[in-house]
Amino acid sequence: MTLVSIANDNPLIDGRQSARAMMVRRGLQILLDEMRHATLPELVLANGRRADLVTVSEKGEIWIIEIKTSIEDFRVDCKWPDYRAYCDRLFFATHREVPLDIFPEECGLLLSDGYGAHLMRDAPDHRLAPATRKSLMLNFSRAAARRLLMAEWATGRNFDEA
Repeated sequence: MTLVSIANDNPLIDGRQSARAMMVRRGLQILLDEMRHATLPELVLANGRRADLVTVSEKGEIWIIEIKTSIEDFRVDCKWPDYRAYCDRLFFATHREVPLDIFPEECGLLLSDGYGAHLMRDAPDHRLAPATRKSLMLNFSRAAARRLLMAEWATGRNFDEA
């Protein structure tokens, strides 16, 4: 049974993401699943910014991955430094048509082809304060639970149906 609809009413695919960004995201999600990370796209952080992809590792390490699909996309978006306060590691992710040398050295770098992704450069570790980590984990957990509930309700099925 499909849990999340890819129809037009899906809140995770709201039209702000280009087809290319969705391709990059899919490849990242495949790699991160293999790495045993829980992933949550489009998570709103306490500062009001919306992170493209937030992950939690088996050990509780929090990563934020900012997806960039062109040089222009990277140059016009100056909000990425705001994400550093909400993760242990900050990454950029892109595809093969974007030059990798535009991305700052102080961030990790992932390259996606939609069928998987490769870690091109690891991100420096900036450990979160315990209170920030707790707040982020609660936000992540509550958002994931809400999305699962909405996906269940979106099936239109009830408990009387087999």
